[in-house]
Amino acid sequence: MIRMHLLVSGRVQGVFFRRFTRRVALDHGLSGWVRNLADGRVEAVFEGDRTKVLAAMEKLRKGPPRARVEEIDGREESPEGLAGFLVRD
Repeated sequence: MIRMHLLVSGRVQGVFFRRFTRRVALDHGLSGWVRNLADGRVEAVFEGDRTKVLAAMEKLRKGPPRARVEEIDGREESPEGLAGFLVRD
Protein backbone atom coordinates (compact mmCIF):
# COMPACT_ATOMS: atom_id res chain seq x y z
CA MET A 1 0.00 0.00 0.00
CA ILE A 2 1.18 3.52 -0.79
CA ARG A 3 -0.05 7.05 -0.24
CA MET A 4 0.45 9.74 -2.87
CA HIS A 5 -0.11 13.41 -2.05
CA LEU A 6 -0.91 15.26 -5.29
CA LEU A 7 -1.07 18.89 -6.35
CA VAL A 8 -2.74 19.33 -9.73
CA SER A 9 -2.41 22.59 -11.66
CA GLY A 10 -3.98 23.94 -14.82
CA ARG A 11 -7.67 24.52 -15.51
CA VAL A 12 -8.86 22.20 -12.76
CA GLN A 13 -11.43 24.22 -10.82
CA GLY A 14 -14.99 24.78 -11.99
CA VAL A 15 -14.75 21.83 -14.42
CA PHE A 16 -15.97 18.98 -12.14
CA PHE A 17 -12.39 17.91 -11.41
CA ARG A 18 -13.06 17.00 -7.77
CA ARG A 19 -16.04 14.84 -8.72
CA PHE A 20 -13.95 13.24 -11.50
CA THR A 21 -11.12 12.54 -9.03
CA ARG A 22 -13.54 10.87 -6.60
CA ARG A 23 -14.95 8.69 -9.38
CA VAL A 24 -11.44 7.67 -10.51
CA ALA A 25 -10.46 6.81 -6.93
CA LEU A 26 -13.55 4.71 -6.34
CA ASP A 27 -13.19 2.95 -9.71
CA HIS A 28 -9.64 1.97 -8.68
CA GLY A 29 -10.58 0.96 -5.12
CA LEU A 30 -8.59 3.79 -3.53
CA SER A 31 -9.15 5.78 -0.36
CA GLY A 32 -8.33 9.43 0.28
CA TRP A 33 -9.68 12.90 -0.37
CA VAL A 34 -9.67 15.83 -2.79
CA ARG A 35 -10.14 19.59 -2.37
CA ASN A 36 -9.72 22.89 -4.20
CA LEU A 37 -6.96 25.24 -3.08
CA ALA A 38 -7.23 29.04 -3.01
CA ASP A 39 -4.42 29.33 -5.59
CA GLY A 40 -6.44 27.48 -8.28
CA ARG A 41 -4.83 24.07 -7.85
CA VAL A 42 -6.50 20.88 -6.68
CA GLU A 43 -4.98 18.85 -3.85
CA ALA A 44 -5.65 15.12 -3.53
CA VAL A 45 -4.48 12.09 -1.61
CA PHE A 46 -4.74 8.53 -2.92
CA GLU A 47 -4.08 5.50 -0.72
CA GLY A 48 -4.05 1.94 -1.97
CA ASP A 49 -2.22 -0.58 -4.09
CA ARG A 50 0.75 1.01 -5.91
CA THR A 51 -0.37 -0.16 -9.36
CA LYS A 52 -3.89 1.21 -8.83
CA VAL A 53 -2.62 4.54 -7.48
CA LEU A 54 -0.35 5.00 -10.49
CA ALA A 55 -3.19 4.07 -12.89
CA ALA A 56 -5.48 6.59 -11.18
CA MET A 57 -2.82 9.29 -11.50
CA GLU A 58 -2.67 8.63 -15.26
CA LYS A 59 -6.45 9.16 -15.47
CA LEU A 60 -6.04 12.47 -13.61
CA ARG A 61 -3.49 13.64 -16.18
CA LYS A 62 -6.28 13.54 -18.77
CA GLY A 63 -8.96 14.92 -16.44
CA PRO A 64 -12.63 15.45 -17.27
CA PRO A 65 -13.55 16.91 -20.68
CA ARG A 66 -13.48 20.61 -19.69
CA ALA A 67 -10.26 20.41 -17.65
CA ARG A 68 -6.74 21.11 -18.83
CA VAL A 69 -4.15 19.52 -16.57
CA GLU A 70 -0.78 21.21 -16.90
CA GLU A 71 1.13 19.47 -14.12
CA ILE A 72 0.75 16.94 -11.33
CA ASP A 73 3.27 17.19 -8.52
CA GLY A 74 3.18 14.08 -6.38
CA ARG A 75 5.11 12.86 -3.41
CA GLU A 76 4.88 9.53 -1.69
CA GLU A 77 4.03 9.60 2.01
CA SER A 78 3.43 7.02 4.73
CA PRO A 79 -0.10 5.57 4.43
CA GLU A 80 -2.54 6.54 7.17
CA GLY A 81 -5.05 3.75 6.52
CA LEU A 82 -7.83 6.03 5.25
CA ALA A 83 -11.25 4.55 4.49
CA GLY A 84 -13.51 5.88 1.73
CA PHE A 85 -12.94 8.89 -0.47
CA LEU A 86 -14.07 12.42 0.47
CA VAL A 87 -14.57 15.59 -1.52
CA ARG A 88 -13.56 18.35 0.87
CA ASP A 89 -14.46 22.04 0.70
